Amino acid sequence: MPLVIGLMSGTSLDGVDAVLVEFSESHPRTLATFWLPYSNAIREQALQLQAPQFDEIRTAALLGNELARCYADAVREVLVIAGLEASLVTAIGCHGQTIRHQPAAGYTVQLNNPALLAELTRISVVADFRSRDIAAGGQGAPLVPAFHAAVFGDPQQHRVILNLGGIANLTDLNPRQPVRGFDCGPGNLLMDAWIERHQGLRYDEDGRWASQGLVIPELLRSLLADDYFASLPPKSCGRDEFNIAWLQRKLSGGERPEDVQATLLELTSLSASAAINTWCGHPDAVFVCGGGARNQALMERLQLHLPSSRVASTDSLGQPADWVEAVAFAWLTWRTLRGEAGNLAEVTGANGPRVLGAIYPA
Repeated sequence: MPLVIGLMSGTSLDGVDAVLVEFSESHPRTLATFWLPYSNAIREQALQLQAPQFDEIRTAALLGNELARCYADAVREVLVIAGLEASLVTAIGCHGQTIRHQPAAGYTVQLNNPALLAELTRISVVADFRSRDIAAGGQGAPLVPAFHAAVFGDPQQHRVILNLGGIANLTDLNPRQPVRGFDCGPGNLLMDAWIERHQGLRYDEDGRWASQGLVIPELLRSLLADDYFASLPPKSCGRDEFNIAWLQRKLSGGERPEDVQATLLELTSLSASAAINTWCGHPDAVFVCGGGARNQALMERLQLHLPSSRVASTDSLGQPADWVEAVAFAWLTWRTLRGEAGNLAEVTGANGPRVLGAIYPA
C-alpha cells in the first residue's frame, strides 16, 4: 500500500496544504488532509524575495530552512490525523515556495530545504519538480495537467479543469484532442493583496467585498491589455508578472477600493473564461479547484461568461477543490519514484516527457 504525502504552498502565500494519499488503486485515494497557515514572518520574507534585495542569498537560505521546518510540522500533523507512523510513508513530495519564475531566462526558484525536511521527518523527499522541464526547453508549469488528465478525464464529456489559486491555470480535457493547458493569468493573488491592504483580511470571503463595488471599465480594459493575455501557449506566469506594483501602475488614485476589488474579480473571471473560449471551444463542463472555487461571486461570474458550460467545483468529481494541487504533487512524486515522466510536453513546451524532481533519501 504505497503512501505518499503531498505538500503544496502556492503563489497565494497563505500556508501549506498537506495530504496523505494512497496509490494502491487506479485513482489516488486521499486518507487525510491538513492545512498549516504561514506565519506573518514567513509571508513577509517570501514576498520581499519576489524582487532583488540586499543579502538575498542568505535571506533565501534561512527562509528555506524555516519552510522545511514548517513542512515537517505539516507532515507530522497529517500523520497524527491519519493515525499512522512516518515509517509507513514511502515519500514526501514537496513543491516548495516559488519566489521567482523566469522560464524565458532558463530558471525557476522554489524555496525549500529538502535535505533538512528528510532529516526532520525521516521520510524520503522528492522536490524541485519544475527545473527539469525548464532544462528541456519547457515552461516548468503548469505541471498539474498530467494529473488532471489521469484523474478527471472522461471519454464522453469535454471537460476543462480550472485551477484558481494565486495564479489561474487551465487543463483542456477534450476526449477527441490531446491534452492542453497553460496559465491564464492572475487567480486570487491580486484580490487577496488588495483586500489585505485595505481591510487587513487575507482573502475576500465569497467575494462579498467585491460584490459591494462596481467594475471600473477603463481599469479593466487597462488590466486586460497586458501582453500576457494575448500571448500564445505554452505559457506560464507568477508574481513576477502580476503583483500589487503592477496593479498600482494602472490606478489613477481616485478609485474606491471596493470598486477596484470588483474589477479584480472580473479580471480573473473574464481572463479565465476568455482563455477557455479561445483555446478550448465550448466544453461541456468547467470544474474549478483551488481557493477560487470557494468564492461564490467569482463562480457566478464564470458561469455568466461561460453560458454553454456547466461550472462547478471538482468536489462533484470526488476530489475536494481545496486539496487538488497537493494531491497532484503526491501523484507526481509517485511517478518520479517509479521513473515515469510527470510533465506533458504539449502543455509546457518541453522537448519531450521527462522524469521530474530530485530525490533526497530518508
